[in-house]
Amino acid sequence: MPNGFFGELLAVDLTTGALARQPVPPKWYRQFLGGSGLAARLLLPELSPGLDPLAPEAPLALVAGLLTGLPVATACKLSVCGLSPLTGIWNEATGGGHFPAALRGCGVDGLVLRGQARSPVYLLLDESGGRLLPADDLWGQDTFVTAELLEERHGRGARVACIGPAGEHGVRFAALMLDGRIARAVGRGGTGAVFGAKRLKAIVAVGKRQPEVHDRETLRRLLVEAAAPLRANAPGLHQYGTPGAVEAVEFWGDLPIKNWQLGSWKEGASKTCGQAYLPRTLDRHHACANCPLRCSKLIRLDVGPHAPLAGHGPEYETVAGFGANCLNDDPDVILAANEACNRLGLDTISAAAMVAFALEARERGLLGPEEAGGLSLRWGDPATILGLLPQIAHRRGVGDLLAEGSRRAAARLGGPATELAIETKGLEYAFHDPRAFPSMAVHYATANRGACHLDGLTYFIGRGVTAPELGFAEPLEPSDPADQARLARTMQDFLGLFNPLGLCKFLFLGKVGPTLVARWLAAATGWQVAPDELARLGERQFQLKRLINVRLGVSRQDDRLPRRLATHPRPDGKAAGVLPDLEAQLRAYYAQRGWSPEGVPLPETLSRLGLAELATTPIPGESPA
Repeated sequence: MPNGFFGELLAVDLTTGALARQPVPPKWYRQFLGGSGLAARLLLPELSPGLDPLAPEAPLALVAGLLTGLPVATACKLSVCGLSPLTGIWNEATGGGHFPAALRGCGVDGLVLRGQARSPVYLLLDESGGRLLPADDLWGQDTFVTAELLEERHGRGARVACIGPAGEHGVRFAALMLDGRIARAVGRGGTGAVFGAKRLKAIVAVGKRQPEVHDRETLRRLLVEAAAPLRANAPGLHQYGTPGAVEAVEFWGDLPIKNWQLGSWKEGASKTCGQAYLPRTLDRHHACANCPLRCSKLIRLDVGPHAPLAGHGPEYETVAGFGANCLNDDPDVILAANEACNRLGLDTISAAAMVAFALEARERGLLGPEEAGGLSLRWGDPATILGLLPQIAHRRGVGDLLAEGSRRAAARLGGPATELAIETKGLEYAFHDPRAFPSMAVHYATANRGACHLDGLTYFIGRGVTAPELGFAEPLEPSDPADQARLARTMQDFLGLFNPLGLCKFLFLGKVGPTLVARWLAAATGWQVAPDELARLGERQFQLKRLINVRLGVSRQDDRLPRRLATHPRPDGKAAGVLPDLEAQLRAYYAQRGWSPEGVPLPETLSRLGLAELATTPIPGESPA
């Protein structure tokens, strides 16, 4: 057996019920690692422009990171990849917690799902294999109830990934939820809707196997050595989790306010940040597998109109989305919205964006009172925020429109509604503003799944985090488009390794750079990977996903900002008056990437990365030339 991976996936045909082991060429792991990199290589031959992401034949790959489940700091991630029902292009949604290690513990590196079951089913995996079982009694249940029922049915060691009503009803931004009430979300791009279309309610994993590794003792020593520096370099993550950053984000002019219209919200940020609500709601700190940071916060709310609540608390994105972007300064409403999304199986970023979209649409007269389903659709109104979420999940009333996502909803409303849709390539923006950190403009515009902050996290550098190994020991000049393009490209390539490796991107805040990542990889696999090869590995992942998107029709016209962020500066706050020069950034970025002026990777670029042969892979359904 090779070091670091099992070398097999489990192919599941939901139409026939057949399950089969699918060997993976060992060289693919060296070229693409695991997670989303391996998934992109696997799925490339099957993805075509005319393929409906919700069709039975559309494949969905769930692939553990190469280091997931091994004794490596934060190595706990699973990538779920395929065509997004929200965007129609490449999607990779990633979740952590404990389910990914349990799935890999069943003796495979991942799954590929195809087909459609005749009636609801769930997939039970253990170390001996897998089987599909009826899920009629689970269909319609929320994710907390589903996980509890399956854990009770299959024992304490069972780990559950499941969808809620949003996935069953085909909400285009429905999430796949991991670990029940602990609620780790595979959130973006609508993976839950694909599960629902395939009538797959859940996956239960009961396994503790690990692949053989090259040097387990070194891995364990490196894990112990990494723990203290990680905690020391990112103390706020342990104390307050990501919501502890809300006030700092507002200070930088980076916090979206009233559907990205306003510039400052200092008092509201102070009321909704983690420092404000965690002292009275924190139940305990929680960690994903192998993580010394323990940034997860389990909360309890026992009093007030939204009690009782118990489970995983909101992340920064959820706080910003249901707080500032909806002009709501009541943190308990945010806690309630977070739990509702987790139970219903909704991506909190897109869900909050669609609530803000509805509020502005009503304010501008694009939605009438008869369409509001009895809700006021007023900014900051708790009943509206919490009332819209079940409507979206069950596609009732105006929720049926909002369930389509902002690009489709704006097209249906027509006219000025496009101004309200804060999206790129159909994916609603994560809640960081490219007008505050200009490098985020070219990063958002070129990120492979749409408006994804996690593809590069360049705002960390903008806020003063240094990364000497990547060439960013000093602050960059924000007005230099070439510098901003270089920052986006470098961060995309480095952080693009994390999903394929199964690592948490908060390692970057813990000052983990290429040298330590290469040491982990060497101990696990025996591969001696120099920093320049590591950079090439990251670039190969990114360029392969761009190649897939080009085959699906993406070009320069899609690498854009929404009109509001491109032409309307923030009126006040630290980022007041700033607009990024996206066109200049794109010219520099395309040249640095080795792309044509239309945004297509050049033959010499693909050849340098060993991707030239893949560029000629026939598109399904097309005749050879």
